Amino acid sequence: MKISGSGNDFILIDHREPFLKEDRLRDFIRKVCRRRISAGADGLILIERTRKADFKWRYFNADGGEAEMCGNGGRCAARFAFLKGIAGPSLKFETSTGILSAEVNGTRVKLELPKPFGLKIDAMIQIEGKEYTLSSINTGVPHAVLFVEDLEGLDVVRIGRAIRYHPHFSPSGTNADFIRSEKGSQLSIRTYERGVEDETLACGTGAVASALVGAFKGTVKSPVSIQTRGGEVLTVYFKIEGSEIKEVFLEGDVHIIYEAEMWEEAYQ
Repeated sequence: MKISGSGNDFILIDHREPFLKEDRLRDFIRKVCRRRISAGADGLILIERTRKADFKWRYFNADGGEAEMCGNGGRCAARFAFLKGIAGPSLKFETSTGILSAEVNGTRVKLELPKPFGLKIDAMIQIEGKEYTLSSINTGVPHAVLFVEDLEGLDVVRIGRAIRYHPHFSPSGTNADFIRSEKGSQLSIRTYERGVEDETLACGTGAVASALVGAFKGTVKSPVSIQTRGGEVLTVYFKIEGSEIKEVFLEGDVHIIYEAEMWEEAYQ
């Protein structure tokens, strides 16, 4: 099944009865996530069995690399599990970061995220001879957050790639989020995603990272509405006590694109 979470699209596979060989998995994912010549997606999600929760997920970026977390992918996994009868509308699933909960209400899905860590506000880095002030936080995966005024005119791919591979974030690299403050607790976002290696239409963990950085910088309060590049709005809820982030939730729409049987030609 192919599902879109606010513009982030994923291939979902019910893998409770395993049939994909582990030693060929990365190559398979790279091939089926190719756009125009295969199904095409930002990532692929396997739904597996576990005794710890309703199901276990494994998330892979389009380059075949396995990642710890993906906010929009988690919301898509929740709706997939509900539609397939794997779980009810209030569910829990196992990830490498722990057990997470989600609520499915029609096309709307609200997901608990793992507790963020590693917050650093206003670090200076140099890119192409120019200094940039950005903040960073890990919301399941690492994110660098840069507030800008000209969001539309920004070369997100070029600057995002430079941030993603900057020595400051080595060795694992980072996702790069470019944020513009709007009225009230509203932000607009564009994201360069590590693993996709391009700008995506939305990024759930990036939306959360941006909302939290904005909160610590004093520009927004929970809940925060975030306008994505794909046109949909994500809502981030959080609770902060002092300098500690107590809880974080991400809410947005999840849409089924299609359910189909893939021909072998699509991953040759």
